[in-house]
Amino acid sequence: MEKAYKLLAFQEGISNGKAKELIDKGVVTVMGKKIQVARGEMKEDTVFKVKDIANARVIFEDDDILVVDKPAHLNSQEVEKKFPQAVLLNRLDKETSGVMLLAKNEDFRKKAINEFKNNKVYKEYVAIVDGKIVEEEIIDLPISTIKGKTARSRIDELHGKPAKTTVYPYMVEGKKSKIKIIIENGRTHQIRVHLQYAGMPIIGDLQYGKPSNQVSRVMLHSKVTRILGYEFQAKEPKEFFHFGF
Repeated sequence: MEKAYKLLAFQEGISNGKAKELIDKGVVTVMGKKIQVARGEMKEDTVFKVKDIANARVIFEDDDILVVDKPAHLNSQEVEKKFPQAVLLNRLDKETSGVMLLAKNEDFRKKAINEFKNNKVYKEYVAIVDGKIVEEEIIDLPISTIKGKTARSRIDELHGKPAKTTVYPYMVEGKKSKIKIIIENGRTHQIRVHLQYAGMPIIGDLQYGKPSNQVSRVMLHSKVTRILGYEFQAKEPKEFFHFGF
């Protein structure tokens, strides 16, 4: 037996540090199952599969704003580093893909942050969840977050901050549903926590949702964002078509 990251490093001909990074990003699987613990002990003949990570694609750019379609498995700070001329306006979870905004000057950044604070930004997501969702549902429950190496959020009616999520049914295929989600507030892990609480956990979400051997990511995508007269859209990635939708 040997630690997973050391076996991966040997198999791929990379450094131990790079191997740990790939496992932490969630792109390493064995027999279809995502490896979650880099230091976990595994058999020495284990064969790993490493998923390629796409590049962040620029959707739109002008003198004020830079908009990218963030791929899954890149965190928001990594995307920001790729565009040194701009600073983040919003963040997406590591395994969430889609529209992400960066400001190119301080004046626009202040205006945009004010729009976020006053809930004037339209944020539409699409997700694939476990369960048959056929009716609109509003989840208006406060959320609190404990931040550490890995953030953890929960419904907290005593100490939580306001959070509102509206779910619209799109399609049902077997025991899974594709849904549209519109959020206000935008708390850490808001959609994932609210959907878990409402009994419609997101497929591929190992922290709050439903594990799946078909995908190695959370099936959540930021599809449409409207801010200060702009509208941006990002098409759903190919993983969203693995489930027959």
